Amino acid sequence: MAARRLSSLLSRALSSGSSSKLLSQGRSVSRFSTTAAASEELITPPVHVEYTKLLINGQFVDSASGKTFPTYDPRTGEVIAHVAEGDAEDINRAVAAARKAFDAGPWPKMSAYERSRILLRFADLVEKHSEELAALETWNNGKPYEQAAHAELPMVVRLLWYYAGWADKIHGLTVPADGPYHVQTLHEPIGVAGQIIPWNFPLLMFVWKVGPALACGNTIVLKSAEQTPLTALYVAKLLQEAGLPPGVLNLVSGYGPTAGAALASHMDVDKVAFTGSTDTGKIILELAAKSNLKPVTLELGGKSPFIICEDADIDHAVELAHFALFFNQGQCCCAGSRTFVHERVYDEFLEKAKARALKCTVGDPFKKGIEQGPQIDSEQFQKVLRYIKSGIESNATLECGGEQFGSKGYFIQPTVFSNVQDDMLIAQDEIFGPVQSILKFKELDEVVRRANSTRYGLAAGVFTRNIDTANTLTRALRAGTVWVNCFDVFDAAIPFGGYKMSGIGREKGIYSLHNYLQVKAVVTPLKNPAWL
Repeated sequence: MAARRLSSLLSRALSSGSSSKLLSQGRSVSRFSTTAAASEELITPPVHVEYTKLLINGQFVDSASGKTFPTYDPRTGEVIAHVAEGDAEDINRAVAAARKAFDAGPWPKMSAYERSRILLRFADLVEKHSEELAALETWNNGKPYEQAAHAELPMVVRLLWYYAGWADKIHGLTVPADGPYHVQTLHEPIGVAGQIIPWNFPLLMFVWKVGPALACGNTIVLKSAEQTPLTALYVAKLLQEAGLPPGVLNLVSGYGPTAGAALASHMDVDKVAFTGSTDTGKIILELAAKSNLKPVTLELGGKSPFIICEDADIDHAVELAHFALFFNQGQCCCAGSRTFVHERVYDEFLEKAKARALKCTVGDPFKKGIEQGPQIDSEQFQKVLRYIKSGIESNATLECGGEQFGSKGYFIQPTVFSNVQDDMLIAQDEIFGPVQSILKFKELDEVVRRANSTRYGLAAGVFTRNIDTANTLTRALRAGTVWVNCFDVFDAAIPFGGYKMSGIGREKGIYSLHNYLQVKAVVTPLKNPAWL
């Protein structure tokens, strides 16, 4: 299947018959009108919350402590539901169920073909319930419904098809040896996998983790993000309906310092996979090392350079630079958050980038035509505003935005800074919000050095018509993914992961299977072999 570019899917979704009014804009080129946002009525989400308990050994159960925690609607800050709050005791119960399912249960002993059929049935169920899942994702996360329904849910289904296809194609090798021996390698499931997913793409990250682990024959204990537990519980129920045996997938909702730490440090967990911040990734790695030295896969933060050369198609670059940063409210680990523009086209790019940001439609993510919804919660909202304040105090030029949008919920105006310098916090730290920093460069060697002068190395974008320039930059940039004249191309087969402090290992594609397999060498003597 050809690579799916989120931007193309979204552009089709946002232009297909939308009759919503564009948000009002004032006369000033640097300020947004908040009147419409303050007065508009929010759409009631067309879905009900059905699952709020922990999934352990095939049953939805209360937490051992009986405690729950609230999960919120980021449009308003109001409580959607109260969800069971798992802690160390619940992790113990979930790990015991996963261990039993792996050691004595049918899953790893089931034929790979049958595991594939269960994953395919799961994909069909997700597709059948995609409207409810998209609505639940938007309600709990704040991302535009059109993005969730028309871009992310189809990708979730595609990923499940992909991993279902891999299940019966995992095999070892026959290896020649220097002597009369038959040598073969076996690719065996690693055992009980602990998985911790983030809040920015709850459904996609669920599948990125669960898909390869199940295809390889492992059992799982998954901790969802405390901000967004609802869709993980919904799809976990669908996976049970698809025929997954009890104990193969266990889902614990809860907080990082309690449930997450207990999972990462558990002595009976064979592997941990985590997606989230670099600081938390360090803690996960330390806990895994101090317990049973379990292998760890980490997909962490980024500060991705977005390099626009002097020969680039500026209009196209402006649109993709806007998408690369503002997509998902800027809450994307690979966001193109350092926009480097060649000095000869800098002024033109800046004016068009500012105009594009001012045209961005912000509001209730359930409404048609909305490009940007609220930030995930109050903590993230305040964090982004602090970075905006830091940019102003560092003498970067605030071109537009910089304030709360409306008076309710966690909406922030699309914000653009120019004259950004490399030593400013907005050019160094992962903001995870709708803040575009535009920097100027002169020479190719200079921009390579500056782009690589970061602790991160997750992704990069290169925009040029010159193939030699593209080849030079793609090899020089220290990043796990480099997109050339495109951005955010996420096909199921394309590996994703980072250099440096952006993580360890790769998600998606054949490389993700390596995270969940052990390689065993089997050596058998040969008597009077006809050949070696």
